[in-house]
Amino acid sequence: MVLLELIEKTVNGTGYDLVDFEQAERGLFRIYIDFLPDEVEKGNITVEDCEKVSHQLSHVLMVENVNYNRLEVSSPGLDRPLKKMSDYQRFVGEKVTVKLRMPMAGTPNRKTFEGVLHEPEGENLKLEFEVKDGSAMLEFTLADVDKARLVPQVDFRSRKA
Repeated sequence: MVLLELIEKTVNGTGYDLVDFEQAERGLFRIYIDFLPDEVEKGNITVEDCEKVSHQLSHVLMVENVNYNRLEVSSPGLDRPLKKMSDYQRFVGEKVTVKLRMPMAGTPNRKTFEGVLHEPEGENLKLEFEVKDGSAMLEFTLADVDKARLVPQVDFRSRKA
């Protein structure tokens, strides 16, 4: 079994969604988890959630004889990366930054866009972004994306307001 599949199966088996996996220098595995799409009402990932996944993963990696030195499990953060089609479906209506691999027709010399995600149509993803005279719609596929992240929405006003 491929390492990524093993990790994803284990993370999903503990009731979480694998957002991203990094294999860094000196045997470091970095795992980013979130709640499954139908459990978003639970809020944000806690230290206890990370501990639960870390505990389970360390056992599975030991049993599967995977060579690593350190395991880090954390939340994806406020600027959560969008990697899978299900991420784009889950965050419809949210503000995101998308960096494309190559400029698209109609947007010469431009690869980075910030705007609001619209409902995907089949394999086509849609992002509404601002232009000088209003707004425009960028249509692209998952294969066109180099990186995509949520734009953090932070409210610094007091809770009493």
